[in-house]
Amino acid sequence: MSTQALVILFAAVLGAAGLLVLRATFFTVEQRTTAIVQRLGKFQREAGPGLHALLPFVEKVAGRLDLRVRQLDVRVEAKTKDDAFVTLAVAVQYAVIPEKVWQAFYEVDDPSRQITASVLGVVQAWVPRLALDALFEKKEEIADLVKAELARVMGGFGHGVSQAQVTGLELDEQVKASLRAGSATQRLQRAADQRAEGLRLLRLETAEADARCKAVLGRGLAERRRALVLGLRDSIDEFRRTVPGATVREAMNLTLLAQYFDVLEGLGGSPRTDASSLPRTPAGLAALADQLRSALVATDPAVDVLHREPHAAVTQPGNGGAGHATLATAPAP
Repeated sequence: MSTQALVILFAAVLGAAGLLVLRATFFTVEQRTTAIVQRLGKFQREAGPGLHALLPFVEKVAGRLDLRVRQLDVRVEAKTKDDAFVTLAVAVQYAVIPEKVWQAFYEVDDPSRQITASVLGVVQAWVPRLALDALFEKKEEIADLVKAELARVMGGFGHGVSQAQVTGLELDEQVKASLRAGSATQRLQRAADQRAEGLRLLRLETAEADARCKAVLGRGLAERRRALVLGLRDSIDEFRRTVPGATVREAMNLTLLAQYFDVLEGLGGSPRTDASSLPRTPAGLAALADQLRSALVATDPAVDVLHREPHAAVTQPGNGGAGHATLATAPAP
Protein backbone atom coordinates (compact mmCIF):
# COMPACT_ATOMS: atom_id res chain seq x y z
CA MET A 1 0.00 0.00 0.00
CA SER A 2 1.37 3.39 -0.96
CA THR A 3 1.88 6.29 1.38
CA GLN A 4 -0.88 8.27 -0.29
CA ALA A 5 -3.37 5.51 0.34
CA LEU A 6 -2.40 5.31 3.97
CA VAL A 7 -2.88 9.07 4.35
CA ILE A 8 -6.33 8.89 2.81
CA LEU A 9 -7.30 5.97 5.05
CA PHE A 10 -6.06 7.78 8.16
CA ALA A 11 -7.98 10.92 7.22
CA ALA A 12 -11.13 8.91 6.75
CA VAL A 13 -10.71 7.27 10.16
CA LEU A 14 -10.11 10.63 11.79
CA GLY A 15 -13.18 12.10 10.06
CA ALA A 16 -15.38 9.20 11.19
CA ALA A 17 -14.04 9.48 14.72
CA GLY A 18 -14.68 13.22 14.68
CA LEU A 19 -18.26 12.73 13.52
CA LEU A 20 -18.79 10.12 16.21
CA VAL A 21 -17.43 12.44 18.85
CA LEU A 22 -19.62 15.30 17.61
CA ARG A 23 -22.65 13.05 17.58
CA ALA A 24 -21.95 11.91 21.12
CA THR A 25 -21.26 15.46 22.29
CA PHE A 26 -24.17 17.56 20.99
CA PHE A 27 -27.91 16.95 20.99
CA THR A 28 -31.10 19.00 20.63
CA VAL A 29 -34.35 19.02 22.60
CA GLU A 30 -37.70 20.01 21.03
CA GLN A 31 -40.21 22.48 22.48
CA ARG A 32 -42.45 21.22 25.33
CA THR A 33 -40.00 18.34 25.88
CA THR A 34 -37.45 17.60 28.60
CA ALA A 35 -34.38 15.32 28.19
CA ILE A 36 -32.90 13.30 31.06
CA VAL A 37 -29.08 13.32 31.07
CA GLN A 38 -27.23 10.55 32.91
CA ARG A 39 -23.51 10.32 33.69
CA LEU A 40 -22.26 6.77 33.91
CA GLY A 41 -25.79 5.57 34.62
CA LYS A 42 -26.61 8.19 37.27
CA PHE A 43 -29.09 11.06 36.87
CA GLN A 44 -27.15 14.20 36.13
CA ARG A 45 -29.51 16.91 34.97
CA GLU A 46 -32.57 17.89 32.95
CA ALA A 47 -32.13 19.45 29.54
CA GLY A 48 -34.79 21.81 28.23
CA PRO A 49 -35.51 22.83 24.63
CA GLY A 50 -32.48 23.85 22.55
CA LEU A 51 -28.91 22.66 21.81
CA HIS A 52 -26.93 20.92 24.56
CA ALA A 53 -23.49 19.27 24.95
CA LEU A 54 -22.45 16.07 26.66
CA LEU A 55 -19.16 14.63 27.84
CA PRO A 56 -18.48 12.15 25.07
CA PHE A 57 -18.75 8.52 26.09
CA VAL A 58 -19.41 9.58 29.70
CA GLU A 59 -22.84 11.21 29.55
CA LYS A 60 -25.83 10.22 27.50
CA VAL A 61 -29.49 11.10 27.05
CA ALA A 62 -31.40 8.45 28.99
CA GLY A 63 -34.82 9.51 27.78
CA ARG A 64 -37.20 12.31 26.88
CA LEU A 65 -40.48 13.34 28.51
CA ASP A 66 -43.33 15.03 26.65
CA LEU A 67 -44.70 17.92 28.74
CA ARG A 68 -47.85 18.35 26.68
CA VAL A 69 -51.29 17.42 28.02
CA ARG A 70 -52.38 13.96 27.00
CA GLN A 71 -55.76 12.26 27.19
CA LEU A 72 -56.50 8.72 28.25
CA ASP A 73 -59.92 7.11 27.67
CA VAL A 74 -60.84 4.42 30.17
CA ARG A 75 -63.91 2.16 29.93
CA VAL A 76 -65.17 0.64 33.16
CA GLU A 77 -67.91 -1.99 33.50
CA ALA A 78 -69.76 -2.05 36.82
CA LYS A 79 -73.05 -3.10 38.42
CA THR A 80 -75.40 -0.60 40.05
CA LYS A 81 -77.24 -0.99 43.33
CA ASP A 82 -80.36 -2.24 41.52
CA ASP A 83 -78.36 -4.94 39.63
CA ALA A 84 -78.08 -3.11 36.29
CA PHE A 85 -74.85 -3.58 34.34
CA VAL A 86 -73.44 -0.35 32.92
CA THR A 87 -70.26 0.70 31.14
CA LEU A 88 -68.81 4.11 31.95
CA ALA A 89 -66.41 5.92 29.61
CA VAL A 90 -64.05 8.17 31.58
CA ALA A 91 -61.74 10.65 29.85
CA VAL A 92 -58.66 11.72 31.87
CA GLN A 93 -56.39 14.57 30.82
CA TYR A 94 -52.96 14.52 32.44
CA ALA A 95 -49.46 15.91 31.97
CA VAL A 96 -45.98 15.75 33.51
CA ILE A 97 -45.41 18.35 36.21
CA PRO A 98 -42.36 20.40 35.11
CA GLU A 99 -41.06 20.58 38.69
CA LYS A 100 -41.27 16.78 39.06
CA VAL A 101 -39.62 15.50 35.92
CA TRP A 102 -37.30 13.23 37.90
CA GLN A 103 -40.25 11.46 39.59
CA ALA A 104 -42.15 11.22 36.32
CA PHE A 105 -39.21 9.52 34.62
CA TYR A 106 -37.94 7.25 37.36
CA GLU A 107 -40.95 6.53 39.62
CA VAL A 108 -43.45 5.16 37.10
CA ASP A 109 -42.78 3.13 33.99
CA ASP A 110 -46.21 3.46 32.30
CA PRO A 111 -48.41 6.27 33.70
CA SER A 112 -51.41 5.26 31.55
CA ARG A 113 -51.62 1.86 33.25
CA GLN A 114 -51.47 3.51 36.67
CA ILE A 115 -54.21 5.95 35.72
CA THR A 116 -56.38 3.14 34.35
CA ALA A 117 -56.02 1.17 37.57
CA SER A 118 -56.97 4.21 39.69
CA VAL A 119 -60.04 4.96 37.55
CA LEU A 120 -61.20 1.34 37.76
CA GLY A 121 -60.83 1.39 41.54
CA VAL A 122 -62.86 4.58 42.05
CA VAL A 123 -65.67 3.77 39.61
CA GLN A 124 -66.13 0.16 40.69
CA ALA A 125 -66.18 1.27 44.32
CA TRP A 126 -68.85 3.97 43.89
CA VAL A 127 -71.20 2.67 41.19
CA PRO A 128 -72.52 -0.26 43.31
CA ARG A 129 -73.65 2.30 45.92
CA LEU A 130 -75.99 4.08 43.47
CA ALA A 131 -79.20 3.08 41.72
CA LEU A 132 -79.38 3.44 37.96
CA ASP A 133 -81.43 6.65 38.02
CA ALA A 134 -79.10 8.20 40.61
CA LEU A 135 -76.08 7.21 38.52
CA PHE A 136 -77.23 9.39 35.64
CA GLU A 137 -77.64 12.31 38.03
CA LYS A 138 -74.26 11.85 39.77
CA LYS A 139 -71.92 11.53 36.79
CA GLU A 140 -70.23 14.82 37.63
CA GLU A 141 -69.79 13.72 41.24
CA ILE A 142 -68.10 10.51 40.12
CA ALA A 143 -65.83 12.50 37.79
CA ASP A 144 -64.78 14.74 40.69
CA LEU A 145 -63.98 11.68 42.80
CA VAL A 146 -61.87 10.21 39.99
CA LYS A 147 -59.98 13.47 39.58
CA ALA A 148 -59.30 13.78 43.31
CA GLU A 149 -58.03 10.20 43.53
CA LEU A 150 -55.78 10.58 40.48
CA ALA A 151 -54.38 13.84 41.78
CA ARG A 152 -53.46 12.11 45.03
CA VAL A 153 -51.93 9.03 43.43
CA MET A 154 -50.30 10.48 40.32
CA GLY A 155 -48.96 13.56 42.10
CA GLY A 156 -46.34 11.36 43.76
CA PHE A 157 -45.32 10.07 40.35
CA GLY A 158 -44.73 13.53 38.89
CA HIS A 159 -47.97 13.70 36.88
CA GLY A 160 -50.82 16.17 37.32
CA VAL A 161 -54.46 15.56 36.33
CA SER A 162 -56.10 18.64 34.80
CA GLN A 163 -59.54 17.17 34.13
CA ALA A 164 -61.58 13.98 34.42
CA GLN A 165 -65.01 13.54 32.85
CA VAL A 166 -67.57 10.76 32.48
CA THR A 167 -68.16 11.04 28.73
CA GLY A 168 -70.47 8.09 28.27
CA LEU A 169 -72.76 5.70 30.10
CA GLU A 170 -73.82 2.61 28.17
CA LEU A 171 -76.46 0.19 29.41
CA ASP A 172 -76.92 -3.49 28.80
CA GLU A 173 -79.42 -4.29 26.04
CA GLN A 174 -81.80 -5.98 28.48
CA VAL A 175 -81.67 -2.95 30.76
CA LYS A 176 -82.40 -0.67 27.79
CA ALA A 177 -85.39 -2.80 26.78
CA SER A 178 -86.71 -2.74 30.35
CA LEU A 179 -86.32 1.04 30.60
CA ARG A 180 -88.07 1.56 27.26
CA ALA A 181 -90.97 -0.65 28.37
CA GLY A 182 -91.24 1.19 31.69
CA SER A 183 -91.16 4.57 29.97
CA ALA A 184 -93.86 3.51 27.52
CA THR A 185 -96.03 2.27 30.39
CA GLN A 186 -95.65 5.56 32.24
CA ARG A 187 -96.57 7.54 29.12
CA LEU A 188 -99.67 5.39 28.58
CA GLN A 189 -100.65 5.83 32.23
CA ARG A 190 -100.27 9.61 31.99
CA ALA A 191 -102.33 9.64 28.78
CA ALA A 192 -105.06 7.54 30.43
CA ASP A 193 -105.12 9.85 33.45
CA GLN A 194 -105.40 12.92 31.24
CA ARG A 195 -108.16 11.29 29.19
CA ALA A 196 -110.09 10.36 32.34
CA GLU A 197 -109.68 13.88 33.71
CA GLY A 198 -110.97 15.31 30.43
CA LEU A 199 -114.04 13.04 30.51
CA ARG A 200 -114.68 14.00 34.12
CA LEU A 201 -114.54 17.71 33.33
CA LEU A 202 -116.75 17.22 30.27
CA ARG A 203 -119.37 15.34 32.29
CA LEU A 204 -119.21 17.93 35.03
CA GLU A 205 -119.72 20.77 32.57
CA THR A 206 -122.57 18.85 30.89
CA ALA A 207 -124.27 18.21 34.23
CA GLU A 208 -123.93 21.84 35.28
CA ALA A 209 -125.29 23.04 31.92
CA ASP A 210 -128.19 20.58 32.18
CA ALA A 211 -128.96 21.77 35.71
CA ARG A 212 -128.94 25.41 34.61
CA CYS A 213 -131.15 24.56 31.62
CA LYS A 214 -133.67 22.72 33.80
CA ALA A 215 -133.71 25.59 36.28
CA VAL A 216 -134.47 28.07 33.50
CA LEU A 217 -137.16 25.77 32.05
CA GLY A 218 -138.68 25.34 35.50
CA ARG A 219 -138.86 29.07 36.07
CA GLY A 220 -140.35 29.54 32.60
CA LEU A 221 -142.98 26.86 33.23
CA ALA A 222 -143.88 28.39 36.58
CA GLU A 223 -144.26 31.84 35.01
CA ARG A 224 -146.35 30.35 32.22
CA ARG A 225 -148.69 28.63 34.67
CA ARG A 226 -148.99 31.82 36.73
CA ALA A 227 -149.82 33.79 33.58
CA LEU A 228 -152.45 31.17 32.65
CA VAL A 229 -154.08 31.39 36.08
CA LEU A 230 -154.14 35.18 36.02
CA GLY A 231 -155.58 35.11 32.49
CA LEU A 232 -158.36 32.75 33.62
CA ARG A 233 -159.12 35.01 36.56
CA ASP A 234 -159.42 38.00 34.27
CA SER A 235 -161.69 36.05 31.90
CA ILE A 236 -163.94 34.84 34.72
CA ASP A 237 -164.20 38.29 36.23
CA GLU A 238 -165.02 39.86 32.86
CA PHE A 239 -167.64 37.17 32.14
CA ARG A 240 -169.39 37.75 35.49
CA ARG A 241 -169.44 41.48 34.97
CA THR A 242 -170.87 41.05 31.46
CA VAL A 243 -173.43 38.36 32.36
CA PRO A 244 -175.10 39.28 35.64
CA GLY A 245 -176.09 36.34 37.80
CA ALA A 246 -173.53 33.94 36.32
CA THR A 247 -171.73 31.77 38.84
CA VAL A 248 -168.00 31.26 39.03
CA ARG A 249 -168.41 27.59 38.04
CA GLU A 250 -170.31 28.53 34.89
CA ALA A 251 -167.77 31.17 34.00
CA MET A 252 -164.92 28.72 34.54
CA ASN A 253 -166.59 25.98 32.50
CA LEU A 254 -167.19 28.37 29.64
CA THR A 255 -163.61 29.67 29.77
CA LEU A 256 -162.17 26.15 29.82
CA LEU A 257 -164.43 25.18 26.92
CA ALA A 258 -163.20 28.14 24.91
CA GLN A 259 -159.60 27.11 25.66
CA TYR A 260 -160.43 23.56 24.59
CA PHE A 261 -161.77 24.72 21.23
CA ASP A 262 -158.67 26.88 20.72
CA VAL A 263 -156.51 23.81 21.27
CA LEU A 264 -158.59 21.79 18.78
CA GLU A 265 -158.23 24.56 16.21
CA GLY A 266 -154.44 24.58 16.67
CA LEU A 267 -154.22 20.81 16.39
CA GLY A 268 -156.38 20.71 13.33
CA GLY A 269 -154.01 23.01 11.47
CA SER A 270 -151.14 20.55 11.74
CA PRO A 271 -150.98 17.69 9.18
CA ARG A 272 -149.20 15.36 11.63
CA THR A 273 -151.71 15.64 14.49
CA ASP A 274 -153.85 12.67 15.55
CA ALA A 275 -156.83 14.00 17.53
CA SER A 276 -158.69 10.68 17.74
CA SER A 277 -158.00 10.37 21.48
CA LEU A 278 -159.56 13.76 22.38
CA PRO A 279 -162.96 13.66 24.11
CA ARG A 280 -166.01 14.49 21.96
CA THR A 281 -168.99 13.79 24.27
CA PRO A 282 -170.34 16.16 26.96
CA ALA A 283 -169.29 13.69 29.64
CA GLY A 284 -165.78 13.65 28.26
CA LEU A 285 -165.73 17.44 28.16
CA ALA A 286 -166.93 17.57 31.76
CA ALA A 287 -164.22 15.15 32.84
CA LEU A 288 -161.67 17.27 30.96
CA ALA A 289 -162.92 20.39 32.73
CA ASP A 290 -162.59 18.66 36.11
CA GLN A 291 -159.03 17.66 35.24
CA LEU A 292 -158.15 21.19 34.19
CA ARG A 293 -159.63 22.61 37.39
CA SER A 294 -157.65 20.10 39.44
CA ALA A 295 -154.46 21.12 37.64
CA LEU A 296 -155.22 24.78 38.25
CA VAL A 297 -155.94 24.10 41.92
CA ALA A 298 -152.55 22.38 42.25
CA THR A 299 -150.93 25.41 40.60
CA ASP A 300 -152.64 28.13 42.67
CA PRO A 301 -154.90 27.59 45.75
CA ALA A 302 -156.91 30.67 44.75
CA VAL A 303 -158.61 28.63 42.01
CA ASP A 304 -159.82 26.20 44.65
CA VAL A 305 -161.48 29.08 46.47
CA LEU A 306 -163.25 30.14 43.28
CA HIS A 307 -164.38 26.59 42.71
CA ARG A 308 -165.75 26.15 46.22
CA GLU A 309 -167.29 29.67 46.45
CA PRO A 310 -169.70 29.98 43.56
CA HIS A 311 -170.60 33.58 44.51
CA ALA A 312 -167.00 34.79 44.99
CA ALA A 313 -166.04 37.86 43.02
CA VAL A 314 -162.56 38.20 41.50
CA THR A 315 -160.93 41.62 41.45
CA GLN A 316 -157.66 42.77 39.99
CA PRO A 317 -154.62 43.45 42.17
CA GLY A 318 -154.86 46.60 44.16
CA ASN A 319 -152.62 48.26 46.65
CA GLY A 320 -152.46 45.09 48.71
CA GLY A 321 -149.55 43.66 46.66
CA ALA A 322 -148.39 43.54 43.09
CA GLY A 323 -148.95 40.40 41.07
CA HIS A 324 -151.67 38.84 43.38
CA ALA A 325 -155.43 38.74 42.95
CA THR A 326 -157.80 39.41 45.82
CA LEU A 327 -161.08 37.61 46.53
CA ALA A 328 -164.29 39.12 47.81
CA THR A 329 -167.33 37.08 48.78
CA ALA A 330 -170.63 38.41 47.41
CA PRO A 331 -174.06 37.55 48.87
CA ALA A 332 -175.97 34.85 47.10
CA PRO A 333 -178.68 36.13 44.67
